[in-house]
Amino acid sequence: MYKTNQIKRPEQLKLLYLNLIDNHLQDLIHNRATEMYEIKDFAGLMCIHPNHLSNTIKDLTGHSPCGLYQFKILEAAQNLLFDSSRSIREVAIILTFEPSQFSKWFKGQYGFTPSQYRLQLKEGGQSKILKS
Repeated sequence: MYKTNQIKRPEQLKLLYLNLIDNHLQDLIHNRATEMYEIKDFAGLMCIHPNHLSNTIKDLTGHSPCGLYQFKILEAAQNLLFDSSRSIREVAIILTFEPSQFSKWFKGQYGFTPSQYRLQLKEGGQSKILKS
């Protein structure tokens, strides 16, 4: 039986999943990894079946594991784009995208291109963008 201050297993899985995503994205950013993981890779690291991971994350958050992963990738992309010394092409490659696909993906996720994102950062700061 769980004590009231202990985290239950599904919540542990969610926290582990989010931590693994963060660590993997940091590995990509710092050239310690060269391929983007898939959900099955995270499930394998967690020693659970991908369906179990998917069902657990969906039940706890209302979002699919892919949706959370996409959000974390978008967050990493935004942070990388904030550093204007990196080209958009370099950001795309770090995140394992073809550069042209990265711009399409970013626009689909965020509503504007990486170039437009940087322009808005330059003009009004990040708080203006995040409120949009």
